Amino acid sequence: MCSLSKLFIAVAVVIIAIISTTSFAAGSFGIGKKATLEEIAGWDIDVRPDGKGLPKGQGSVTLGEGLYEEKCASCHGIFGEGEGRWPPLAGGEGSLTEDRPEKTVGSYWPYASTLWDYINRAMPFAAPKTLKPDEVYALTAYVLFLNDLVEDDFILTVNNFAAIKMPNEDNFYIDNRPDTKNIRCMESCKDPDKIIVVQSLRGITPDQKRSSGEEKKSSLSKSASAGQAIYSTSCLICHGSGVAGAPTLNDKEAWTKRLEQGMDTLVKHAIDGFLGDKGIMPAKGGNLSLTDEQIENAVHYMIEAK
Repeated sequence: MCSLSKLFIAVAVVIIAIISTTSFAAGSFGIGKKATLEEIAGWDIDVRPDGKGLPKGQGSVTLGEGLYEEKCASCHGIFGEGEGRWPPLAGGEGSLTEDRPEKTVGSYWPYASTLWDYINRAMPFAAPKTLKPDEVYALTAYVLFLNDLVEDDFILTVNNFAAIKMPNEDNFYIDNRPDTKNIRCMESCKDPDKIIVVQSLRGITPDQKRSSGEEKKSSLSKSASAGQAIYSTSCLICHGSGVAGAPTLNDKEAWTKRLEQGMDTLVKHAIDGFLGDKGIMPAKGGNLSLTDEQIENAVHYMIEAK
């Protein structure tokens, strides 16, 4: 029996070697598959300063104002001034040479394409890639308006996009200095266990914890543990600060009152959306790509972690 196993393994190794050699000779490793044009197009979404890569579409400042108030103002402020530690989008003109420069779209960003691309890829924070091209155009137009770069009747289109000149564009240039060799010393390094991160950007960077083994064992249920990551990526924006009447984790009174209606109803409101006397809960927190189970897990986490 043992001899037969060895013979089988030997034959398998030879076959794999032959396949690998043949694939390498053909210019591949023999794994995966060739990407289709549709799959490549799905990833090829970058937008160049001259407008190359933009989809057809348009959006007005007027339409963008409503979208901004609905999807952006809770973090970036009504006038783009920023809320809490969320970055401001407007203002800061002439501050780049100060000790504490305020880097906004109007004061710092080099191209309008940077703004369009960022909104298209990553916004809204809780539900990226959910905006339609016309909505991205409209939000871009409105943020440009907040920075006094366009008028209130402006309509941004694929045709006039490249004509927009950002105030700080000329201060960006190609760095043609030669590369230098970076030699790592890897000597007398600081003990990682003694490094403590004392502050993080809540909502953007994860809270840092010491890995000294002093962390308490989690008492969360399996469902709540599964919902913790969903909470951090999709619920923290509102439930971390109480935006739109959302109860924060430590608001025991608010959670106790909500639990009186039953866990099933609480989960249903989170999935379908709910309008109450003290605030609004958008369906799935505005991130409709989440499954019902993920939403339920996130609710369990907020109940148990409060």
